[in-house]
Amino acid sequence: QLQLQESGGGSVQPGGSLRLACTASGYTFKEDRITWFRQVPGKEREGVASIYTGGDSTYYDDSVRGRFTISLDNAKNTVYLQMDSLKPEDAAMYVCAAYLSPPSGSNWRYHYNYNYFGQGTQVTVSS
Repeated sequence: QLQLQESGGGSVQPGGSLRLACTASGYTFKEDRITWFRQVPGKEREGVASIYTGGDSTYYDDSVRGRFTISLDNAKNTVYLQMDSLKPEDAAMYVCAAYLSPPSGSNWRYHYNYNYFGQGTQVTVSS
């Protein structure tokens, strides 16, 4: 049974950096999609960045492109989200999700596609 565990959240000042990790247990990534979502109370869950583990193709929301980098370490079965130049509006609960063997052309932002979610890690950005 696949389980996802996030880590690396915390509190930083604007302009700071954090690196989140999403580690899978009970499963080895194959041709899957791993996406970081974020959620703020009262707002819809938002897709931030996504990576295809079968080929390393990546996608980013416009709000984070150029500041965030998603990457995969197959040896550790872990997907990272490097977040630089953090802004107060980046503050949220960050959750990683897995979509196993997604069909070609599937929408990475559509969280209803995802089979598994972690518990999340909180990111706070304030001075």
